[in-house]
Amino acid sequence: MKVRKAIIPAAGLGTRFLPITKSVPKEMLPIIDKPTIQFIVEDAVKSGIEDILIIISSSKSSILNYFDYSFQLEENLKNKSKFKDIYKIKEIADIANVQFIIQKKPLGLGDAIMMGKNFVNNEPFAILLGDDILINDHNPTLKQCIDIYNRTKSSVLGVQYVNDSDVNKYGIIGIKKNILNSVFEVSSVIEKPSIKDKPSNYAIIGRYVFNPEIFDEISKVNVDSTGEIQLTPAINSLLSKQKVYSKNIEGKRYDIGSKLGFIKAVIDFGMDHDEIKHELKEYLKSINDI
Repeated sequence: MKVRKAIIPAAGLGTRFLPITKSVPKEMLPIIDKPTIQFIVEDAVKSGIEDILIIISSSKSSILNYFDYSFQLEENLKNKSKFKDIYKIKEIADIANVQFIIQKKPLGLGDAIMMGKNFVNNEPFAILLGDDILINDHNPTLKQCIDIYNRTKSSVLGVQYVNDSDVNKYGIIGIKKNILNSVFEVSSVIEKPSIKDKPSNYAIIGRYVFNPEIFDEISKVNVDSTGEIQLTPAINSLLSKQKVYSKNIEGKRYDIGSKLGFIKAVIDFGMDHDEIKHELKEYLKSINDI
């Protein structure tokens, strides 16, 4: 069955970006003139996804509004003959069939994904996390996982190699078998291991394709010490029943869940932005000279 649906959990509190995230969702923080969540949605659409469910909290209505039509704004732009801007905002509203569900309590990633069970309707589906912008102009990053799913009909985790100093920040996969140069059969997932306990250096980076059986495994996961339902235990439970593969994602990754990663994204996209790239390059040169 074709992978045509995706869930994007976006109900988190974004505490690493306080105080701005007290009133502005971290998913709406702009990379130049585009909110971070738009990059995530675009990756899904370029990968062949038709229907997208975004899980939000009640305080994140601005995400819903962003992907809706804005007739008053369109009329204002029309009166000013700003037809290019009208096209831009209509394009956002028409990008895909985007739906929303409110997660009423912050009960973790596993709980957010469970809210999409009826939306998925017993089909294979993708998950994209908002903390990772992944760019590959020739082969969309989620599509790389979907391609492996289409060949194996098994769940697929998107991964990338990380240095020893960073393994304690991610879910790290254990490798049972190397299938191809960039595809592994997964033996386990360990959440934020120490260097001595790491099963590999391949970290899960916020792109997944799952068979619907993952919902059964999530439903069995107990609330952890933080009061949340996590996804990692469900993946490990799934591994005891069926094969799970990982795909080493080819593409540039920005960890926009961190302040430094966010700034790197702003600079790199700014260097490629037609309106500001020349002035930005001159400014960066002047800083370098200092």
